[in-house]
Amino acid sequence: MSPRKNRRAVSGRASPGGVSWVQETEEGPDGEWVVRAVSGAGAVKPYRCPGCDQEIPPGVAHVVAWRADDRDGRDRRHWHRPCWQARGRRSPRIMRSRGAPRY
Repeated sequence: MSPRKNRRAVSGRASPGGVSWVQETEEGPDGEWVVRAVSGAGAVKPYRCPGCDQEIPPGVAHVVAWRADDRDGRDRRHWHRPCWQARGRRSPRIMRSRGAPRY
Protein backbone atom coordinates (compact mmCIF):
# COMPACT_ATOMS: atom_id res chain seq x y z
CA MET A 1 0.00 0.00 0.00
CA SER A 2 1.51 3.33 -1.01
CA PRO A 3 1.30 6.45 1.13
CA ARG A 4 -1.63 8.72 0.59
CA LYS A 5 -0.82 11.91 -1.27
CA ASN A 6 -2.78 15.00 -0.43
CA ARG A 7 -2.97 17.03 -3.59
CA ARG A 8 -2.37 20.30 -1.83
CA ALA A 9 0.13 21.31 -4.45
CA VAL A 10 1.94 24.60 -4.14
CA SER A 11 3.84 26.00 -7.10
CA GLY A 12 7.02 27.96 -6.70
CA ARG A 13 8.10 30.98 -8.63
CA ALA A 14 10.44 30.56 -11.55
CA SER A 15 14.01 31.40 -10.64
CA PRO A 16 16.36 33.35 -12.93
CA GLY A 17 17.28 30.04 -14.61
CA GLY A 18 13.61 29.34 -15.31
CA VAL A 19 13.40 26.54 -12.75
CA SER A 20 10.18 26.08 -10.81
CA TRP A 21 8.96 23.46 -8.34
CA VAL A 22 5.82 21.80 -7.10
CA GLN A 23 5.41 20.49 -3.57
CA GLU A 24 2.83 18.14 -2.10
CA THR A 25 1.97 16.80 1.31
CA GLU A 26 2.15 13.02 1.80
CA GLU A 27 0.86 10.98 4.71
CA GLY A 28 2.50 7.66 5.45
CA PRO A 29 3.13 5.30 8.36
CA ASP A 30 6.08 7.50 9.35
CA GLY A 31 4.00 10.70 9.56
CA GLU A 32 3.11 13.61 7.33
CA TRP A 33 5.78 14.94 4.97
CA VAL A 34 6.16 17.88 2.63
CA VAL A 35 7.67 16.58 -0.61
CA ARG A 36 9.09 18.81 -3.32
CA ALA A 37 10.11 17.46 -6.74
CA VAL A 38 13.36 18.91 -8.08
CA SER A 39 13.93 18.80 -11.84
CA GLY A 40 17.29 17.89 -13.31
CA ALA A 41 17.80 21.52 -14.34
CA GLY A 42 17.11 22.61 -10.76
CA ALA A 43 19.61 20.18 -9.24
CA VAL A 44 22.81 22.20 -9.25
CA LYS A 45 24.68 20.67 -6.28
CA PRO A 46 25.51 17.11 -5.22
CA TYR A 47 23.55 15.68 -2.30
CA ARG A 48 23.72 12.44 -0.28
CA CYS A 49 20.54 10.32 -0.37
CA PRO A 50 19.65 9.07 3.13
CA GLY A 51 17.89 6.02 1.67
CA CYS A 52 20.85 4.45 -0.13
CA ASP A 53 23.72 6.65 1.13
CA GLN A 54 24.77 7.30 -2.48
CA GLU A 55 25.43 10.67 -4.05
CA ILE A 56 22.79 12.43 -6.12
CA PRO A 57 24.94 14.22 -8.70
CA PRO A 58 24.09 17.65 -10.14
CA GLY A 59 21.61 17.46 -13.01
CA VAL A 60 19.69 14.44 -11.66
CA ALA A 61 16.01 14.89 -10.82
CA HIS A 62 15.13 13.93 -7.23
CA VAL A 63 12.82 14.85 -4.34
CA VAL A 64 13.35 16.94 -1.23
CA ALA A 65 11.33 15.92 1.83
CA TRP A 66 10.87 17.19 5.37
CA ARG A 67 8.36 16.59 8.14
CA ALA A 68 5.24 18.72 7.86
CA ASP A 69 5.69 20.00 11.42
CA ASP A 70 9.13 21.39 10.48
CA ARG A 71 7.69 24.69 9.21
CA ASP A 72 10.94 26.21 7.94
CA GLY A 73 12.24 22.98 6.35
CA ARG A 74 15.53 23.05 8.23
CA ASP A 75 15.68 19.26 8.49
CA ARG A 76 14.96 18.59 4.81
CA ARG A 77 16.71 15.78 2.96
CA HIS A 78 17.32 15.13 -0.74
CA TRP A 79 16.30 11.63 -1.87
CA HIS A 80 16.42 9.63 -5.10
CA ARG A 81 12.78 9.22 -6.11
CA PRO A 82 12.85 5.36 -5.85
CA CYS A 83 14.57 5.57 -2.45
CA TRP A 84 11.87 7.94 -1.18
CA GLN A 85 9.13 5.62 -2.40
CA ALA A 86 10.83 2.60 -0.75
CA ARG A 87 11.64 4.26 2.59
CA GLY A 88 9.00 2.22 4.42
CA ARG A 89 10.44 -1.08 3.20
CA ARG A 90 14.02 -0.51 4.28
CA SER A 91 16.06 1.53 6.70
CA PRO A 92 19.01 3.75 5.82
CA ARG A 93 22.43 2.12 5.94
CA ILE A 94 23.96 4.94 7.92
CA MET A 95 22.11 7.07 10.42
CA ARG A 96 23.38 10.64 10.17
CA SER A 97 23.05 13.10 13.00
CA ARG A 98 21.82 16.65 12.48
CA GLY A 99 25.36 18.00 12.71
CA ALA A 100 26.82 15.55 10.18
CA PRO A 101 27.82 16.78 6.71
CA ARG A 102 25.07 16.32 4.11
CA TYR A 103 27.37 15.54 1.21
